[in-house]
Amino acid sequence: MTAPSFPPLFSGLAVEGQIDPFDKACVEAARGCDAGLVVYNLGANTLQAALVFAPDVVLADAMAMMPLCGVGFQNALGALAPPEVAVHLDWAGGLRINAASCGRLRVAASGRDPAAEPDWLVIGLELPLWPTSDAPGETPDQTALYAEGCAEVDAVDLLESWVKHTLVGINTWQDEGVAPLHKEWRGIAHGIGEDVEIFGETGTFLGVDEKFGMLLRREDTTRLIPLTDVLEGS
Repeated sequence: MTAPSFPPLFSGLAVEGQIDPFDKACVEAARGCDAGLVVYNLGANTLQAALVFAPDVVLADAMAMMPLCGVGFQNALGALAPPEVAVHLDWAGGLRINAASCGRLRVAASGRDPAAEPDWLVIGLELPLWPTSDAPGETPDQTALYAEGCAEVDAVDLLESWVKHTLVGINTWQDEGVAPLHKEWRGIAHGIGEDVEIFGETGTFLGVDEKFGMLLRREDTTRLIPLTDVLEGS
């Protein structure tokens, strides 16, 4: 398999076997690696990758990197897949292809204080390429990339495209603020206006605030669930 090529300021680190790129990226970030490290594991059935960021804003603002990476993934797959393939994003990081769950984004940071500037932030991508079951009809709400008309999409090309489109999003975010990201994310967000269950709570997903916190309507009250609640570890 050809090693992926990344834009300037990004560097690749391949891992194999059962090594989780997300965990490895968190370890490397804690050790002080440079921002732009892309840790990846291109298995036969799964694409796993993680990006290391070094935010210069407080955590509450840096969390925008998760929806930004989600939009980057949608743009990347949209450039490679047939036009009829639809990609949508769950608020908490889930990825959906043609309405079915297909992998997820993950996020971790050096700390959990929304008002503090983190030393590092890591966004992970997990994408099943082939179904894990021989009877996919038993789990119609779950799918894999190659089961959705994307058999010609090469995993290396998709990884490269994800990083490139994410970089474009970062540059736009730095130059124009969060408004363009809000607009693009909202256009592919899943479940707005619908009843959802999140962290054991149920209600109507009304949308997000300026920092991508979920607005959850419950009876006569609206609760704000900050995006930092999806952080893993500490």
